[in-house]
Amino acid sequence: MNKITFDTIEETIYTKVLANGLHVFLHPKKDVSKVYGVFTTNYGSIDRSFIPINETEEVTVPDGVAHFLEHKLFEKEDYDVMDLFSKQGASPNAYTSFTKTAYLFSTTDLATKNIETLLNYVQEPYFSDASVEKEKGIIVQELNMYEDQPDWRSFMGTIKNMFHHHPVKIDILGTEESINSITKEDLYTCYHTFYHPQNMALFVTGNFDLEEMTSLIETNQAEKNFAEIEPIEKGIYEEPRSVAREESTIHLPVSIPKVTIGIKESANILRGEALLKREVLQTMLLDYYFSPSGKFYEKLYDEELIDDSFEYSTTVEESFAFSLISSNTSEPDQFIKRVKQLLLQTNDEKISQEDFDIMKKKQIGAILRSMNSLEFIANQYIHYHFLNIDFFEVNSFIEQLRVEDLNEFLKTWIEEDKLTVCRVENES
Repeated sequence: MNKITFDTIEETIYTKVLANGLHVFLHPKKDVSKVYGVFTTNYGSIDRSFIPINETEEVTVPDGVAHFLEHKLFEKEDYDVMDLFSKQGASPNAYTSFTKTAYLFSTTDLATKNIETLLNYVQEPYFSDASVEKEKGIIVQELNMYEDQPDWRSFMGTIKNMFHHHPVKIDILGTEESINSITKEDLYTCYHTFYHPQNMALFVTGNFDLEEMTSLIETNQAEKNFAEIEPIEKGIYEEPRSVAREESTIHLPVSIPKVTIGIKESANILRGEALLKREVLQTMLLDYYFSPSGKFYEKLYDEELIDDSFEYSTTVEESFAFSLISSNTSEPDQFIKRVKQLLLQTNDEKISQEDFDIMKKKQIGAILRSMNSLEFIANQYIHYHFLNIDFFEVNSFIEQLRVEDLNEFLKTWIEEDKLTVCRVENES
């Protein structure tokens, strides 16, 4: 294993790329009681068009296959994955995002045994026609449940407004029609293409024996056969810089309207430092203006346009980026007008060196506090790994940013044709 020590944050990580291409990251921490492991593939809901392994022609699979695969990998022909983890004292889970699918567990006992179980069940697919058909009904029920949730509908509605062509605008679960069209063959095609070790990473953190864990992982992977593959070729989507729709309305039985304002941050391919810089600057600016101590938040609150449901977030991935600002509000028209007005005025603002230094310290402090969580460390490290960024070097990167970087970004951060609005309200 390659040992890397990060003196500024007092963390040490051990890394190795196995013969089959799997990236392994081990992060022993003797001062905690539990172990958290996450096995992640660089494959999410947006990866609908690609060239399958050992083929030459691009295919497009039904929307929702990535999430469907997540469900089906827990089902085996001769054993129950959840039951096995439970007997070994572990709590398993999984999630599918726009860009990744992750399988995870936490435990205070039998760490190596649970890692072995994690590797085996993810790397041993079993799909039958009957089980696939049965699962369709379960996932359609899950989709219908989300359809009744104002927060989720507002989130996806805003993203749909932003993007013309990019598949990020499609619900992670797909649609009822696409779910019902998924076949066993679709699942195997996506599995064999995206679940190859070269496209995956394993991160283990917590109280475990380094040598024992290393030996277990290396032996487990050496006993399995994986065909050599070329780098995966995914579909490329030409996406305009402006939003697809300026506004939309979703009707649900809500007691108070909900409004989300979206900023289409980027439709360009970003990786490495360019991606990290955009993410950090967007996060800093949103926090500067919209945190409870931010001047925009205070204006909106004093004008009684927001309540405790107010929130904001930014998302930056390789092929898309957006920010969201939302709140329940009894004055949706005025909220929309005021937030847009405040955002557009930032083009003429300039952040002082003093404020910038505070912004940097605040962001670095937030990351350091979050690093008390094993789950945060593992998931963030893997997230950034797939973007060619070392998470443990993010704070050093922030330290090196200059106020000129932020002010240059601020000049073109907000443009009216990159703003969209999604309302959730009762039918009038």
